[in-house]
Amino acid sequence: MSTIPLTVIGAGKLRAELQEMKTVQRPAVIAAIAEARSHGDLSENAEYEAAKERQGFIEGRIAELESKLSNAQIIDPALLDASGACVFGATIDLQDIANDTVVTYQIVGDDEADIKEGKISISSPISRALIGKYAGDIAEVLAPGGVREYEILGVRYI
Repeated sequence: MSTIPLTVIGAGKLRAELQEMKTVQRPAVIAAIAEARSHGDLSENAEYEAAKERQGFIEGRIAELESKLSNAQIIDPALLDASGACVFGATIDLQDIANDTVVTYQIVGDDEADIKEGKISISSPISRALIGKYAGDIAEVLAPGGVREYEILGVRYI
């Protein structure tokens, strides 16, 4: 498996979720399985089946989180020295040339992306169009509605 880029904040969120899964959710589902077993016949016990299904989900998520964290390349945007280029972790101010609106995005890993928070995935079309560009450059993004042009107003590493 190749390395997975994560910001320091994103890695912290994944670690917190892993801790929650291991210390809270896993013991709770084990207790639910024990409770369901105490009710007798397991062949027709919906509670038992639901608990076993939930346990499978939790164990799968724990394995996924452990894998991602072990393969993570953790990047602190504040420590970047990219000479003003748009790179992973950078926060970029953009102006949509068509409608003159200004937006701010941070380029983050796939697991951290949340458009409501202004965080876009490194694998998104807009990120791919921005990587390597500088303030003043025009980025052309192939969107479902056609090509959109954005002027890069500023690049920050915060």
